[in-house]
Amino acid sequence: MTGRTYPDEPVDSFPEPPLSFTDGDGREIRIEGSGIDDFEALVEMYDAFDPADRAQGIPPVKEEAIRDWLDTLLSEESLNVVAVHDGAPIGHAILVPDREDSFELAVFVLGDYQSAGIGTKLLESLLGHGQAEGVEQVWLTVERWNEPAIALYEKLGFETSNAESFELEMSIRLG
Repeated sequence: MTGRTYPDEPVDSFPEPPLSFTDGDGREIRIEGSGIDDFEALVEMYDAFDPADRAQGIPPVKEEAIRDWLDTLLSEESLNVVAVHDGAPIGHAILVPDREDSFELAVFVLGDYQSAGIGTKLLESLLGHGQAEGVEQVWLTVERWNEPAIALYEKLGFETSNAESFELEMSIRLG
């Protein structure tokens, strides 16, 4: 046991993918759920990731490491959603099962698409997908100085469950 705690009450429901919307910069974005249709396009997205936008050592930098990392993330047990603009992935969010009947969340949005509401919609649809699949508990870690991300997670219903290191651990109960 990690001693991880979760809120007592579940959050309200979230929308499920697929979902289309216009982002804050006027771009048409589509969020698709479940399986990843174009692995190579997702590799290209992560390969284009600005090193300054990497946190906690992810996503990996080199293409071979990206491929290995994605092979692990895209297992049958994981839940994935991808944000697409003009046919190319520009964001990806994942729920990865752990050993304690809960799921770890990770989210990535290319720099040119940040601060336009895409991360919010991506997370809402991932959590909705998780609710539809019976996921009850989700947790994540975030660097404590990443105030915009922390504010977003709190807006969605995440609560801080551990603040003893340079990272915050946050959790949410979906069901």
